[in-house]
Amino acid sequence: MMLSRVAWRIYWLSRYIERAENTARLVNTYHFLLLDLPRGTSVGWEPLPVISGAYPLFTDHYQRHDERNTVKFLLVDKFNPASLCNSIINARENCRTSREVLPEQMWEQLNELYNFALSNVARAVPRRGRFDFLTEIIKRCQQLTGLMAGTMSQDNTYDFVRIGRNLERADMTTRVVDIGAMYLQAADGASTVDIHVWTSMLRALDAYQMYRKDVQLAVTWRAVVGYLLQNHNLPRSAAHCLDRVEENIANLPRSESCLRAIRDVRRQLDTMPIEDLAELKLHEDVDVLQVGLSSIHAAIDQTWFN
Repeated sequence: MMLSRVAWRIYWLSRYIERAENTARLVNTYHFLLLDLPRGTSVGWEPLPVISGAYPLFTDHYQRHDERNTVKFLLVDKFNPASLCNSIINARENCRTSREVLPEQMWEQLNELYNFALSNVARAVPRRGRFDFLTEIIKRCQQLTGLMAGTMSQDNTYDFVRIGRNLERADMTTRVVDIGAMYLQAADGASTVDIHVWTSMLRALDAYQMYRKDVQLAVTWRAVVGYLLQNHNLPRSAAHCLDRVEENIANLPRSESCLRAIRDVRRQLDTMPIEDLAELKLHEDVDVLQVGLSSIHAAIDQTWFN
């Protein structure tokens, strides 16, 4: 039997590690997207605070919505609870107070990530050092995820690890798709930027090579959206993540309300008419999915943490 406060810390430890990795991916990919877009395409960094769900907080602290302020907000700022540094700080604290149920190397490697991130994050605000720093963050987060997968007992503790990781991953996948949706809404002729935007969305999730192998179609927004949302084999697709969340929640006691919440979202996801979806409706449908993911978290919180 595991105490609810321990389950809460393990769940959020996993979410924070995944969030730090996803934030690094998002900033890195958006940086290269802007470099790859055709000359004359009017874009800016404003979509990232919007997609992260922290745009009001961003505008409270910054008047200029430029690259430097946006990157600083997403990576460094202490007042942003979802910044990369805050995610790593919170992950470390949850690990520190849960060391009795985690592998010994977990604390050591998370401390190394913490020290590296806080010592070097200033390098990522200017462009020169950004790629190397963010790539190292991604690699270290993946090491932590692999360490837990390879050394933890496959019991209820690890169920909460996987639930947290996959729920956070599904949320980020929908946010990446939402960036593409915003470009579809803004573009007068979507085809001029379509391939650059959606290739970058695939690369943000390390899914480009698997897309070429599995889908075997040119990169188009409908094909990419279907792949990232509805493919049950891609580890970062929303459908695959929800499958894993449902699988792990089913192992836990008193899971009925959580399973109902998951199945409601999966039903919405599986019935999205990708082939007939209009450009302007994609953003609305992604918003519905994000609300559904929040409802799953609320059910988990109510069932086991409160």
